[in-house]
Amino acid sequence: MNNPKIQIQVRDYGTMVAELYPEKAPATVRNFLKLVDENFFAGLIFHRVIKGFMIQGGGFDEHFSQKNAAAIPGEFAANGFLANDLHHARGVLSMARTNDPNSASSQFFIMHADAGYLDRQYAAFGKIVAGLEIVDRIADVKTGRVGWYDDVPKTPVVIESITRVTE
Repeated sequence: MNNPKIQIQVRDYGTMVAELYPEKAPATVRNFLKLVDENFFAGLIFHRVIKGFMIQGGGFDEHFSQKNAAAIPGEFAANGFLANDLHHARGVLSMARTNDPNSASSQFFIMHADAGYLDRQYAAFGKIVAGLEIVDRIADVKTGRVGWYDDVPKTPVVIESITRVTE
């Protein structure tokens, strides 16, 4: 059976395609696909962009109003989930969280560069397989501070949709 794939359509940037790995993070992939099927991500932004590290989205709209989903268990080794050995390499998708290891919900990040120190600490669950140059273009945006948040793009980087790729 093929791993599920998704398309991430970003306004003014184009489309990325990611392959998801349910064998590495089953609850994470199940939750993410549920949100995809609910059109949860439409209109949300990449609200945190750090060139040479990652781009993060899935929790705020372009007016910086927060949108939340239910939290899920963190599927990474430091949280007792040993099956997930995905390396946080360039292009990998992973779940954002607070200090609570079981606080991931809808916010995700895409690695702009390798960051092995995140391995075993965050639930990696997929990888960009087409359109990695879009991550590079997003990583180049000018950023500033909004409220408590640093590294916010000065011009919103809007996720138009995330949809399943049917093969």
